[in-house]
Amino acid sequence: MTEAKTQQTDADVLTFINKAPTDTKREDALTVLGLMTNITNMEPKMWGASIIGFGSYHYKYDSGHEGDAPLLGFSPRKANLVLYVLTNFKGQGEMLKKLGKHKTGKVCLYINKLADIDLSILEDIVQNAFNHMIHVYKPTVR
Repeated sequence: MTEAKTQQTDADVLTFINKAPTDTKREDALTVLGLMTNITNMEPKMWGASIIGFGSYHYKYDSGHEGDAPLLGFSPRKANLVLYVLTNFKGQGEMLKKLGKHKTGKVCLYINKLADIDLSILEDIVQNAFNHMIHVYKPTVR
């Protein structure tokens, strides 16, 4: 079986954030870092070369593929700030409608800059996503 590409590393989170392409991306990343740290009460860790994750859970698909992933995470990428928080929690769609300018993928929330959104709604999304992941995956380490 192939090994997951994105695994937790010992790389320094702040060093990674300081390499973000613009001042705005760095400032936004620090804001999201604080928000996720406060909500999860977990230490951020690098996952692969570009994802900052909080906690971890083990998954196993029907196909037999399994691995570990962060409960929540984000990455200050060149084009967007990407947050890995779309967990299909109850009320997610309604919150996204109120968030402001964004795009979505399967589990990804893409934001150009935090100034484009309502930060209190983002905080609600992160809190609900975290609660959902804890409920569904019941990770042993919090």
